[in-house]
Formats: sequence, structure tokens, C-alpha cells
Amino acid sequence: MLEDHTTAAPWPTAYPQGYAVVDVETTGLARDDRIVSAAVYRLDARGDVEDHWYTLVNPQRDPGPVWIHGLTSDVLKDAPLFGEIAQEFSDRLADRVLVAHNAVFDWSMIAREYARAERTAPVRQRLCTIALSKELGLPLPNHKLASLAAHFGVEQQHAHHALDDARVLAEAFRPSLHAAASGGVRLPLLECRPLTEWSQSPATPRIGHQASHGSYGQGSWRPSRKRPPCPYPNPGRYEPGQPLKQGMRVAFSGDTSVERELLEDRAVEAGLHIATSLSRLTSLLVTNDPDAGTSKTVKAKAYGTPVIDEAAFGQLLRDVVPA
Repeated sequence: MLEDHTTAAPWPTAYPQGYAVVDVETTGLARDDRIVSAAVYRLDARGDVEDHWYTLVNPQRDPGPVWIHGLTSDVLKDAPLFGEIAQEFSDRLADRVLVAHNAVFDWSMIAREYARAERTAPVRQRLCTIALSKELGLPLPNHKLASLAAHFGVEQQHAHHALDDARVLAEAFRPSLHAAASGGVRLPLLECRPLTEWSQSPATPRIGHQASHGSYGQGSWRPSRKRPPCPYPNPGRYEPGQPLKQGMRVAFSGDTSVERELLEDRAVEAGLHIATSLSRLTSLLVTNDPDAGTSKTVKAKAYGTPVIDEAAFGQLLRDVVPA
């Protein structure tokens, strides 16, 4: 049903002026995986579609889970390389907030491709529709795109096809955006930090070519900007049953239901220090799988560091004791 703009609440002036709803299909989920297709729906300030764009991308390696995205080596061998479509991609993203479902993944894949091409994506902020649905309190059974689409009556025609996934997300994002505007909800915008310091290492063959005729290498990246240091001294370890205190050093391990960067941002806003590794000075480890055997969980057991799950941590974040 169309919204009556004449009776709607005034549109929040702090909201962005445009959005780029993005979906990428990839060869996998790891740092060295590649994009095989990408789609962008450009939306105006109120979420109405302006245009859309889609491209295949030669990943310069095997296409990965063909049974998911349906793109075989034969289909991709004549597709353009990412560097060849980077400018057009940039034109679609420029001066807009990147919107995606589990946006940290799409942004990471895009940023790595730009790093390989020795370019920087013209994106300053992103918005995750999973985080937005949580802010709106939508009664979803899970956080899959299909569930969000069903909630707003959007029909999925070709799941895991970048263009159709982007269309579905654009159609579901518009009512989400209007619900946020009418409810005075602050959009969960996060900074997009470009990835830098790309370094080549042993290469693997490009689709349709031998390694000597075109290749890509695995590499590593670091964020171009680190978090500012916590201004509060470390008050020591967390004591079960007690509140968190500003300055406590908190480490995370494993998957989280809330986007990791969003969770870390909330912790920083509460006055906590984000520890990238675990030491005897760490106040608390947050993990949903304490028996996973990761280096952090192993060290936590060895040092006697308190361990809680994400849900408990979320409750504690509501009432952090000032330094």
C-alpha cells in the first residue's frame, strides 16, 4: 500500500540523501575469495528506486559454490575483471550510503577488490538491514533476507542472484526506512574504512588462463584507521553478577548475531576498551561458543578470564558504571 506523504511525519533532516543497495555473489567467505557478480540499486533519500545495474566479474580463480550462485567457469571466463568495472561501480556508489543485508560482509568483499585494483571505493558509510530490522523490532523468525522480504510482502524470484537479491532488499528497505523515519529511529550507520597495505603472494590461475597469463594472489589488509584509545584506566576483571565498568578491556571471539563492528561500536560508546587479543589484563571475553578451542578461549581458561555470551553482554551494556 502506498504511503500518504501528506499526513506522514516530517522526514528526519539527519537522514542520508541517497542509498546504494548492494549485493555481491562470491567464490566463498574467506579473505582471499573474490566477487563473481555485483548489483546496485540506487535509491533516493526516501528509498524510491532511481535505477539499477548488474555485472558479472571474472574472479581470476575457480568460481566456488556454483550450486549456490549458478555461475560456472564457462560463464565467467569472458566477464570483465573487477578493475575493469571499478569505475562504473564507483559511479553507482558515490555520495551514497551502502545498504546491504549483513553489510560488513559485502563491504569487506568490495573493499578488498578495490584494494587489489589499487583504488578506493567512494563509500563513507554503510547500513546493515539486519541491524535496522533489530532497531525497528521487526517480528522476524530469523535474520535471513527471505524472512525480511516475506515480512514486507516482497516476492523473491531468483535467490542468490545478485540482481534479484538487490531488488528484493531495495523493496524491503524502503518500508523499513519509512518505519524508522516515522518512529524517530536513529539509523544504525557505520563508517566504511578502506582496506590498505595490499600485498601479493603466490598466485592461482585465472579462469580460462594459465597462471603466467593472469593471476591474483592472496594477501592481507589492515584498516586504514584504528579506534582511538580508551580514555579510562582498566579497573580490572569483570566480576560475575556485577555491572561492567568503564575502562574494562573486552575481547570477542567467534560469530555474533549482532554485526561484530556494531557490537564493538556500542561497547566503545559505553566507555569500554576493545582488546584485539587476550592477555592477563583482559577483563572479559565475550563468546557464544566457549568450547570452540580458539586461541582466545584457550587463553581465557588458562588465565581464568571471565567468559559470558553475547546476550548477557548486551544486557550489561545497558548499565555500565562510570569510571
